[in-house]
Amino acid sequence: MNVEKGLLYTKDHEWVKVEGDTAYIGIADFAQSNLGDIVYVELPEEDDEVSAKDSIASVESVKAAAEVFSPVDGTVVEINEDLDDDPGLLNKAPYEHWIAKVELSDKSQLDELMNDAEYTDFLKEA
Repeated sequence: MNVEKGLLYTKDHEWVKVEGDTAYIGIADFAQSNLGDIVYVELPEEDDEVSAKDSIASVESVKAAAEVFSPVDGTVVEINEDLDDDPGLLNKAPYEHWIAKVELSDKSQLDELMNDAEYTDFLKEA
């Protein structure tokens, strides 16, 4: 399993890249690998207010469907519309294709996420 360095991770296998007050949220390689071929992504709406652990998107594959949970509180400021045309981008390069950008309202929540080394250890225990 590929774990991208420099990102933060949740136990639900979302990744978070932070730039300033913005969090890019996507699904980890482990998640896309377990789902198989992704055929549809239901994206959130821009300006949606989200809370940590809220479902913000759903991903459907040929094998299953899964919810994507927000790891942080904030406001959705942009969605990755490329996923509407090609949901398989999440299979091809899960760390290059974020699902939503969220403007953080409480950066202290980032302290609750795992860094890449902690996430790697988490995967070994799973």
